[in-house]
Amino acid sequence: MTKTKFRLQATHISWLKAVIHLSALTPLFYTYFAAFSDQLGGDPVEAVLHFTGISAFNLLLLSLLVSPLAKKFKQGLLVNVRRLLGLYAFFYALIHFSSYVLFELQQEWSLLLSEIIKRPYITVGFIALLLLSSLALSSTKNIQRKLGPKWQKLHNWVYVAGLLIALHYIWSVKSDLVQPIIYWMMLLSLLWFRRDKLLRKFKNRKARTRHREKITKKTLA
Repeated sequence: MTKTKFRLQATHISWLKAVIHLSALTPLFYTYFAAFSDQLGGDPVEAVLHFTGISAFNLLLLSLLVSPLAKKFKQGLLVNVRRLLGLYAFFYALIHFSSYVLFELQQEWSLLLSEIIKRPYITVGFIALLLLSSLALSSTKNIQRKLGPKWQKLHNWVYVAGLLIALHYIWSVKSDLVQPIIYWMMLLSLLWFRRDKLLRKFKNRKARTRHREKITKKTLA
């Protein structure tokens, strides 16, 4: 008797999205409730910053995991949750940044600029937030249609954002680097799955650069 292979349906994706919403929002509400009710220990600000930062990283990694899983198990509909995970990664990154400004810096905007300039881990974290912001703002289908092929090029910057977030994490930890190193390994593993794609893009960009150089030389000759 032949076994019927399981295939995800639209209803499964709807339920999965509901689970993602619940799993992303419930811990956030609980963490802030615990912080304001003095249940997060001696340094609630640090606890909130760690939770929101690591959650943003987790969600970004999950969004990068979707495509390899969909390809491995031949579940094309699974890619429909990738955008939602990416948006929640941006949301948590924004909350992380906002919490830092509101609670750590006490809304001292001039101090924020100084911190971004003087502290490398904050610099790379802020750049990563800007990249995630541009990806989130351009994630709608309408923007995707308007940008055409440029949309995919823009969204390839998610890999750079991931590397910057990993760098921000490992630089911000003063001791016990085990967890940041594990996160680095997970990120590099996900990028390894895309090695052919990344190498192809690198070669194409190199070829275009050589082509432009040849045209420039001919023009100047």
